[in-house]
Amino acid sequence: MELTGNHTIPKFPGPHPNLCDQVNHNIIQSEVEGGVYLNELPYGTALVVETENRQYRLIHHGSGRALISGHPEYCPDPVLVTVEGSNWGGSMLKMSFIGRGMHLEFRHPQFRTIMTSRIVNIRQA
Repeated sequence: MELTGNHTIPKFPGPHPNLCDQVNHNIIQSEVEGGVYLNELPYGTALVVETENRQYRLIHHGSGRALISGHPEYCPDPVLVTVEGSNWGGSMLKMSFIGRGMHLEFRHPQFRTIMTSRIVNIRQA
């Protein structure tokens, strides 16, 4: 971060020379739109993750795990899952990150890997 007067200006990473323009764009865009690294939250932190289709409630349980609820079929009641991270609708994953404009990906004990619709908002519950 750079300090300029009374304002803090975040320093975003520049493009990585070994990645294509689209991947570099997605990585930087995820930093601009914002999100949270699950592994940086205290145990027990509750989040509300609003997607285009649903509203999920996550409670951080450490080691990349969370109780999640909010989907009528996969998690109508809280179920312990492994949060893999978020993706841009493909196979590239930003690990342990829950980001606006991205799709949350988690591993369900019964239904395997679940990918949500695009995340529109994240807030602490």
